[in-house]
Amino acid sequence: MIRTQISLSEQEYDAAKRESARLGISLAELLRRSLRSVLPPLENSKPWMQYSGMVASGDPQASQSIDATVYAQKP
Repeated sequence: MIRTQISLSEQEYDAAKRESARLGISLAELLRRSLRSVLPPLENSKPWMQYSGMVASGDPQASQSIDATVYAQKP
């Protein structure tokens, strides 16, 4: 990863912090997701990967029951 610095107004920063807290993610992840939503897919990328990590079930054990979630099957 490359670190960068941006300037936000106080209102933008406060709103972004509230939204990241609501989603349970860091401010940096909120900004990365926001940027990905407006950029075209990168060359040689897998377009479906842009959605990776964007869905949260709220279940900390969700990865253990992914088949049930994806295929509506019981593990």
